[in-house]
Amino acid sequence: MRTLTRSHKARYARRHAVDFFMSALCMLAAGIGLVLLGLILWMLLSRGLAGLSLTVFTNSMASPDANGGLANAIVGSLIQVGIGTLFGAPLGMAIGIYLSEVGKKGRIASAVRFVNDILLSAPSVLIGLFVYQIAVAPFGGFSAIAGSIALALLAMPIVARTTEDILRLVPDAYRDGAIALGSRENQVIRKVVLPAAFGGILTGVLLAVARIAGETAPLIFTSLGNSNWSTDVTRPMASLPIAIYRYAGSPYPEWVSLAWTGALIITVGVLLLNILSRLSHALIAGRHAS
Repeated sequence: MRTLTRSHKARYARRHAVDFFMSALCMLAAGIGLVLLGLILWMLLSRGLAGLSLTVFTNSMASPDANGGLANAIVGSLIQVGIGTLFGAPLGMAIGIYLSEVGKKGRIASAVRFVNDILLSAPSVLIGLFVYQIAVAPFGGFSAIAGSIALALLAMPIVARTTEDILRLVPDAYRDGAIALGSRENQVIRKVVLPAAFGGILTGVLLAVARIAGETAPLIFTSLGNSNWSTDVTRPMASLPIAIYRYAGSPYPEWVSLAWTGALIITVGVLLLNILSRLSHALIAGRHAS
């Protein structure tokens, strides 16, 4: 009995030591991550705020001595991200609904899920090259539409995965109750499942927008960028990521300052989208709970 007790104590002490070591390791990793994040944010704020002024939002990109801004790049990013979301989000939601409610574990659904996982992990530059081959080279020119298609292809798998995961969290009792009342499958999906999961789906859409808002590589191969003011989606269009990419390596201090300011604007925009997604999810969840 004493031997058994001693072995139990030794095992407990060993487990306690391993638990303490792993907890300390996780805390250390979290601390390092927070320190690095703090340094990045400090550098971004210190350098980005220095170039922040009203002309950044009112003037277009120009030569270093012409007091240029980023107005055309901001508007171009909004247009391309908006069109990309308009195309990618509904398609991603449709895929997620099919995988969760219709196809489920069928062969076609498994194949679609596999392709969606590949798109999730595919490098954004590869998506840009693909869209270049199908939407730029055949038409002989770069365009904002091509850039929007590339962003839509990046947003679609994120929305699809989020939609599928959220719909799976809806209790089966909701579906069974609706079917017991005589509802058809499409009515169950439209009137019962989707409203119950709307908050999570909206969060996924906002996260997808935050992801594509900072993409640079796909836009270099598709919309190319434009130093002039342009809202024509059939022609090259400016965007904040491309402006940052071009200005950051410039020998002119004015352009480097604008690059840091543009990076700050994108960071604040992504942060606001993340906060908005969390608030919307919390508000919708609160309404359902009440």
